[in-house]
Amino acid sequence: MKKLAVVTGGTKGIGKAIIESFAAEGFSIATCARTKSDLEKLKLEIREKFPAIDFFIQQTDMSDKMQVKAFAEMIDATDIAVEILVNNSGLFIPGQIHKEEEGALEQMIDTNLYSAYHLTRSLIKPMMERKKGHVFNICSTASIVPYTNGGSYCIAKFAMLGMSKVLREEMKPYDIRVTSVLPGATYTASWEGTDLPEERFMKSEDVAETVLTAYKLSDRAVMEEVLIRPQLGDL
Repeated sequence: MKKLAVVTGGTKGIGKAIIESFAAEGFSIATCARTKSDLEKLKLEIREKFPAIDFFIQQTDMSDKMQVKAFAEMIDATDIAVEILVNNSGLFIPGQIHKEEEGALEQMIDTNLYSAYHLTRSLIKPMMERKKGHVFNICSTASIVPYTNGGSYCIAKFAMLGMSKVLREEMKPYDIRVTSVLPGATYTASWEGTDLPEERFMKSEDVAETVLTAYKLSDRAVMEEVLIRPQLGDL
């Protein structure tokens, strides 16, 4: 029987690495991103590497509630049961609360928190009926450690971890596992142009492998939170 892994923000970095990990396990994949050309490129890459799987894409701005719901409707139309939901879409705008640009908080809350909230609500009920599924919320070390240039990003990521903790409690009676993943600095497009050496960062594949390992635990166990940092510590 086919199983579907839904990964938001799947064209780059951690999202792409997670997609490749689950595709290698034979999962059908559904993903979204804001840029259509990036999605089409990813679709070609995945189909070349994993020709046997189903791969669904939809251009989506996850900060827009109606587009999130449209993405959920596309997923429902696949008629493949959602086994994995990875809420990965995120946005980082550096700044400080007292002087960041007007609207920064709203923009990052919409993208980093509300996107996961609305998509989870749209997809969770069939998982509850089947008593089967695993939700991964990609949080951040910024969910637990404030830093002075984090501003509204830290606020949004703290809230994301809080949502994940609440969902974990709600889903216990339905045997749905909920895992909060808190990666430190990972070498993705967000760090393009940095003067720091690539070796100072974690690899996206490190996070993806951790997610897959958490999923492969027996149904009697769950990794509630996974904190992953570069070996030399935070940046």
